[in-house]
Amino acid sequence: MKIFSAAQLHEADLQTTKKHEITSLDLMERAGTQIFNWLHQRMQGAQVPIHIFCGIGNNGGDGLVVGRKLIEEGYNVEIYVANFTDKRSKCFLINYDRVKEITKKWPKLMTSEEDFPEINPQDIIIDALFGIGLNRPPEGWVKKLIQYLDQQKSFKLAIDIPSGLYADKPLEDAAAVLKANHTLTFQTPKLSFFLPETGKFVPYYEAIDIGLDPEYIATTEPLAQLISKEEAQQFYKQREKFSHKGLYGHALIVAGSYGKIGAAVLSSKAALKTGAGLVTAYVPECGYQILQTALPEVMCLTDKEDDLITNITYDFEPSVIGVGPGIGTNTETVAALKKLFKETKAPLVIDADALNCISENKELLALLPKNAILTPHPGELKRLIGAWDNDYDKLEKAKAFSEKKEVILVIKGAHTITVVGEKLLVNNTGNPGMATGGTGDVLTGMIAGLVSQGYDTLIASIFGVYLHGRAGNISAEKNGFEALTASAIIENIGAAYLDLFVNPEQVEQQN
Repeated sequence: MKIFSAAQLHEADLQTTKKHEITSLDLMERAGTQIFNWLHQRMQGAQVPIHIFCGIGNNGGDGLVVGRKLIEEGYNVEIYVANFTDKRSKCFLINYDRVKEITKKWPKLMTSEEDFPEINPQDIIIDALFGIGLNRPPEGWVKKLIQYLDQQKSFKLAIDIPSGLYADKPLEDAAAVLKANHTLTFQTPKLSFFLPETGKFVPYYEAIDIGLDPEYIATTEPLAQLISKEEAQQFYKQREKFSHKGLYGHALIVAGSYGKIGAAVLSSKAALKTGAGLVTAYVPECGYQILQTALPEVMCLTDKEDDLITNITYDFEPSVIGVGPGIGTNTETVAALKKLFKETKAPLVIDADALNCISENKELLALLPKNAILTPHPGELKRLIGAWDNDYDKLEKAKAFSEKKEVILVIKGAHTITVVGEKLLVNNTGNPGMATGGTGDVLTGMIAGLVSQGYDTLIASIFGVYLHGRAGNISAEKNGFEALTASAIIENIGAAYLDLFVNPEQVEQQN
């Protein structure tokens, strides 16, 4: 699914009305009807008090359409208009009159805090104060209205976007944004839904198709791309019947130091479970027995040093090299990385301590191989690209770094974002239970396992992130967030693959 900017969505509205010979009022009616249908399907006529708060622009007009249709269906509705200016959109005014035509219960005009209504916890609040056209944060009593609504324990539904939030700009005043329980967004989600500073205002959302021009949607380069199941299905490469392990590559995982051999185990096992034909782990001497015992399917090479990696040597041509988990930042390890970067021709997946070594050594940064896949968490990213002012500044700096160094950046988070040049690919799987030690090591191995099989490095990055998150979700569905471990993610990689085309619960039932 594409993620468009506010300007692009405005253009989509214009193209739709022009090409489909409908008016903006018709489009508003269509959008409001879709919101009504969603509510009616779930409420089935229940007489729960519904409070609809409308602004005086087109988002408020959408709210008026919803209110009118709910009233016509016999629901218990009260509509409020935040009357903070004399400037009203034409579509708002027409729909305001349409409400007045079908009920004697006219919308209540609000002009100050004295007009704030009493709302009970069992009531429903619908937020239609401000949409994606907002260009400055709400102020004065309107800001206090948003804060008042936020304090209510009622279920809060936002139309298109929570009031006070921008679609594709950083926050200016977090205290002036409504935190919705659920958001029904038109056509496509907004980038702000997926970023740490703004996404907290949109814990859940659904994208509702309002019939924007399909040609514009299909042909316009978006602000970002959302990677969900539909996209992931297209990435999958079916295996041939007459195949053998040699067709799926030989992954080399360079990982571990004294006390951190577990990182090597996790990465190597993840590469194997993701489908690499062969996996060899390169570890310090102290990791030999651990690897041979924990992973009999994985071959093992060891450094001459017992506790750390000092010289990465191997006697085969790897299809991919995953490097970094648990290796530390010792000067001898840095030297080994320099040698590897200079000499290897294999694609690289670089994570954890290898990233820290790069950040601390400009010479290593200069040797960073082109097309390498870097998988930093926020702290590692900051050390790579420098501090940022906000999430949007972070993305701009990440794009600049990716373009300059010609690498792929996989920025790990609740919605991991893969950056390649100007492209942003936002992942839509994963859960808070994955915020636990070792999950990053697993991701390194999974991406390496995909590259080993011949997946393009960009596809391997975004597909690996998707499968990683989906495996985490399947594990959490069984055991909850708190009990989720990195090992559990590995054990559910197979289920994540099956889930692309078959419900994993059906597989379990059949077994």
